[in-house]
Amino acid sequence: MRNCSWILLTMAYLFSIETNGQIDSTLLKRTPVDTAKNLLNMDAVYNRPFLQVGKLPVSVGGYIEADYGYMGEDGITDGHSFRVPRMTLFVASSIHRKIKFLSEIEFEEGGEEVAIEFAALDISLHPLLNLRGGIVMNPIGAFNQNHDGPKWEFVDRPIAATEMLPATWSNVGFGLYGKYYVKEWAFGYEAYLTNGFNDAIINNGENRTFLPASKENKERFEESSNGEPLFTGKIALRHNEVGEIGLSYMGGIYNTHEVDGLTLDDARRLNIYAIDFNATVPGIKTFFVGEWVWVNIDVPATFSQQFGDRQRGGFVDLVQPLLTGKILGFDKASFNVAMRLEYVDWNDGTFRETGENIGDDIWAVVPGMSFRPTAQTVIRLNYRLMGQTDILGNPPAKISGIQFGVSSYF
Repeated sequence: MRNCSWILLTMAYLFSIETNGQIDSTLLKRTPVDTAKNLLNMDAVYNRPFLQVGKLPVSVGGYIEADYGYMGEDGITDGHSFRVPRMTLFVASSIHRKIKFLSEIEFEEGGEEVAIEFAALDISLHPLLNLRGGIVMNPIGAFNQNHDGPKWEFVDRPIAATEMLPATWSNVGFGLYGKYYVKEWAFGYEAYLTNGFNDAIINNGENRTFLPASKENKERFEESSNGEPLFTGKIALRHNEVGEIGLSYMGGIYNTHEVDGLTLDDARRLNIYAIDFNATVPGIKTFFVGEWVWVNIDVPATFSQQFGDRQRGGFVDLVQPLLTGKILGFDKASFNVAMRLEYVDWNDGTFRETGENIGDDIWAVVPGMSFRPTAQTVIRLNYRLMGQTDILGNPPAKISGIQFGVSSYF
């Protein structure tokens, strides 16, 4: 996949040189982010700034994140650390006024891993009926689709989105989506059948039920691990003066239960339910966004109780602008304070023998400040305080530290 990505990028670069000679800056046209109030989270895939060269049918864009951290656990620290967690490239094309293509290629950890997170063709038949096929982003919660770094005031992604749900979880498949507007109201839906999870969610190095382990299965982009489709569906409702609320579900068989007609195990399901919301308080412009997720997994009785069959968790962000307008020579800048509260319980239950609560959970409080010279660029400073409890409920390990980072579309 890495070689193919570099080949595609090289070909695109050579093509632009061959067709344009030297690119004239007057031919460059940036497509601005749509700031219409009735946009839903499902619009995030296209609601990004793109750059178009002349009359070429292809637009490009992307974003980068870079950060610094000084973290410690129970008084022990690894010292100062710098990283570029990801750089993402977008390539889009309008094949017809009702046919669009978009791809999202992510280079993680300095290029150690290259992944195609989204590469789908959209065919519009009616505002309420659009066909999407290819590598799609499963719309569970809100963050999985609306995850671009420049949109957030925090260096790290939410724990519930990365360590309980598999953040930027995408699969090959097909689906339908649509939107409908009535005055101040907007309604949207999405429904997809894709490849999905595999046995790694209970057979992994984490020694717990861990859905993100399935992201390591690259074969899901070529075939299903068990021949069973994963269904993901979402409905969302938005009012321009209030905000948006979304309800989503993702579920299906996760284990390889049959091979060549021979039954190996019972077919085991996982079911995930999520609610997400966002709103801006009129007048004071306080913005808040969050989601909460419940996960139910059919774990074999032969597994120990450290593999939970129920999980829950989520986060809420509050962002308060303090200064807006012309700051340090930037005409539409803003200085904000922010707070993130998050919690994950990987094993929501009690021990069969004692009835006592099973631990294995984590909480975090993350206050921060951010400066946005433009809406598409953010400089952020966070203080992260976390407490993580083991399965036996022993006193939690205390983790804390400073994080600084920048992120911007380009």
